[in-house]
Amino acid sequence: MNQNKMHLINKIFNNETIRTIWDKESEKYYISVVDIVGVISESDNPRNYWKVLKYRLKKEGNESVTNCNQLKLKASDGKYYNTDVCDIEGMFRIIESIPSKNAEPVKLWLAKLGSERVDEVFDPSIAAQRSIDLYRAKGYDEKWIAKRIKGIQDRRGLTDVWKDGGITESNEYAILTNEIYKEWSGMTAQEYKSFKGLRKESLRDNMSDIEVALADLGELATREIAKKKKPQGLDENIDVARRGGKIAGDTRQNLENELGESVVTNSNALNYEYIDEKEMAMNNKTLLTK
Repeated sequence: MNQNKMHLINKIFNNETIRTIWDKESEKYYISVVDIVGVISESDNPRNYWKVLKYRLKKEGNESVTNCNQLKLKASDGKYYNTDVCDIEGMFRIIESIPSKNAEPVKLWLAKLGSERVDEVFDPSIAAQRSIDLYRAKGYDEKWIAKRIKGIQDRRGLTDVWKDGGITESNEYAILTNEIYKEWSGMTAQEYKSFKGLRKESLRDNMSDIEVALADLGELATREIAKKKKPQGLDENIDVARRGGKIAGDTRQNLENELGESVVTNSNALNYEYIDEKEMAMNNKTLLTK
């Protein structure tokens, strides 16, 4: 399945031409603000419309404007120009600020989404069922879904143990996870995603059964060792994470010796293939200009 644009963007704007770009460093999609404004407002001069709207939003203290960056995007003449862009959250906030009939379907969708999330606070089983339905819609079978849900629970068990060991920051959780992955796969989680050609997609969702089993083993081993040794602070937990990851790494090595081939594969579950323009990549070596 070739994907050079994000499906959500296409769906929201009815396949209108909306320029998007992926930033590997921030792991975010950025969208051309002028393109958004042009489609939603139907203005004959979307650049001027955005200039006026931008001024008004700044006066109101709207962060969606102050968070806008500039990237070089390809224009209709084939050249690249610095263009105001925003992330997904900023996109929705800008859409909500435009009084237009074209914005109403998006506003209604956001209102419905908000209502559904409130319902899930009162009944968490709704959220669980929503996750299952999404996996089914993507083509995963029931056995895989059951294992995935169990894996999410196991992961929570590990993060709880890390929390008991003084780990509180999100970057610390990422560091420990990377130590486990490096020990058994030879790659950090982000390197692994790149190896599989993924962007926003979940790495676990795109692993083979064997890869998932090794990832689970590394985290389960880390959890049990941490429960026994009770490490405190990042350095001690890194040591335990490496030991847990090594157990999965040794298992991988033994299996590969039997099979005569690597069990770590660059394939992904849904055959994603992102196509990037070489010229765009060359013109966006430094993506974000604050």
